[in-house]
Amino acid sequence: MSSSAETRRRAVQAARGESPFDLLLTDAQIVDMATGEIREADVGIVGDRIASVHPRGSRSDAHERRSLAGCFLSPGLMDTHVHLESSHLPPERYAEIVLAQGTTAVFWDPHELANVLGVEGVRYAVAASRHLPLQVMVAAPSSVPSTPGLEMSGADFAGAEMAAMLAWPEVCGVAEVMDMHGVLHGSERMQEIIQAGLDSGKLIEGHARGLSGADLQAYLAAGVTSDHELTSAEDALEKLRAGLTVEIRGSHPYLLPDIVNALKSLPHLSSQITVCTDDVPPDMLLEKGGIIALLNLLIEHGLPATDVLRFATLNAAIRLQRNDLGLIAAGRRADLVVFDSLEKLAAREVYVAGKLIAREGALLESIPSASGVTPPRDTLQMPPLSPADFILRVGAIRHGVARLRHIRGARFTQWGEVEVQVRDGKVQIPDGFSLIWVKHRHGRHEAKPQIALLEGWGELRGAIATSYSHDSHNLVVLGRDPDDMALAANRLIESGGGMALSQQGKILAHVAMPIAGMLSDLPATELARQFRELRDLSAEIADWEPPYRVFKAIEGTCLACNAGPHLTDLGLTDGGTRQIVEPLIESREIPERPEHNNNHQGA
Repeated sequence: MSSSAETRRRAVQAARGESPFDLLLTDAQIVDMATGEIREADVGIVGDRIASVHPRGSRSDAHERRSLAGCFLSPGLMDTHVHLESSHLPPERYAEIVLAQGTTAVFWDPHELANVLGVEGVRYAVAASRHLPLQVMVAAPSSVPSTPGLEMSGADFAGAEMAAMLAWPEVCGVAEVMDMHGVLHGSERMQEIIQAGLDSGKLIEGHARGLSGADLQAYLAAGVTSDHELTSAEDALEKLRAGLTVEIRGSHPYLLPDIVNALKSLPHLSSQITVCTDDVPPDMLLEKGGIIALLNLLIEHGLPATDVLRFATLNAAIRLQRNDLGLIAAGRRADLVVFDSLEKLAAREVYVAGKLIAREGALLESIPSASGVTPPRDTLQMPPLSPADFILRVGAIRHGVARLRHIRGARFTQWGEVEVQVRDGKVQIPDGFSLIWVKHRHGRHEAKPQIALLEGWGELRGAIATSYSHDSHNLVVLGRDPDDMALAANRLIESGGGMALSQQGKILAHVAMPIAGMLSDLPATELARQFRELRDLSAEIADWEPPYRVFKAIEGTCLACNAGPHLTDLGLTDGGTRQIVEPLIESREIPERPEHNNNHQGA
């Protein structure tokens, strides 16, 4: 008999009173996700399973008894869509943090790793998380690259790669389908990718940013079943009405008040509402929390805690096809979290597979790295750069005037045009403008740097460089001064990736991320400290204007799949037309005037 079958047999016996429980949790107030009730009950556990949920005080036979003293007992929390790489921590370090906060299961789209390392990146994600007490459901990335033809990353996935990954038992579905244009216009690649998901019988995650009306209907008709890219309350309601599972995310908190009000206007709260974090940097993960922070925000905005918890438990389990999770019920896995209060959620205790693993926000034992798994390094394949690499030039003229297309805005970009002066072939950057620079770092093509004018970020007083730029993760530098831009870029090349700030010939801050150019070896607290310091010091270089022109916008500024202009390693792209656009509109040579003194004065 298998160990799981033996556990089930023992659980049946314990539920009938024929043998004692391994663990009996008494004096709990159970948050019942099926009924919305808060009710008194005791919970008997055998092995990793709940064996019985029964009236308080009706059983006492157990090898171990633990009173919860009237605290609230919930199923473990679930994150239905996360890019773990955004924490910049290896899986075991990430797991230590979120488990202590009450998150016991995540659906991880490792497309950041995949865009650098290809299938091997997904293989690393699976191997590095297989041993964790955190339930990690890995998705097969569909967006490698996210916008084929407009960018190049470290690999190219189509139907064959998807089918191979979906055959792995740890891979639970197709990760967010970001190439909306490809889906709607019948690209062969996207048809293959979605068909592989449909053939597997596993989940197909969506990325329906900005889709509505006929396009939204067409996107669903292709086979996509969820979306986390909510842009407004109206958008959330349209997607719910369309039949999508809506994943409310914490990375865009400014949308939450309106979304909550919209949900409260509905006759009932659908089982097709879940929650996700998407991207959480290390300092915020430690200081504010992952899913737990989002749940508290939703409560603050007026949703009952019972509903909010249901989003993160039963609804999430339904979405992720995990019939063993999401309820405190006999037969389910004993992943549980204890709360003192439902007004402000904070995990007092966390149980995973029937074992107490965390108390008062801290794990009882650290989690070792996966045995035999070597983290991938040395992924910045480029020589050192010089200031000359960061000069915007107009090849057609030496001295004159040129009209250039440029990028306006941060989060929601628009096309702009501007007339510039050209001196010695170099564009004189106009007042109020800066530069964005991108270079391929994966060794898959001749890496000619791409550079464009950027408006709406102010005049940057130094440079910001990153090797973590969704989703191709090429090397990206923002600035005005070529010396500062080269300095920041070279610091990342030396360290194997990360983020760096430079100003007036000095490095202001640097966070090394040598694992795939996106994960750090540092202890979580030290990484959070360095990242927070870098974020704070970035205000010396840029003037941030929430909610759109914020530090986080650096990571998404090259997302070519979104509407509007974006700069990639292949050039200036248009997310709407799916074309690479020539920045130069027109130019004219103006002969240089010789500089001599014509102001002769005589009697």
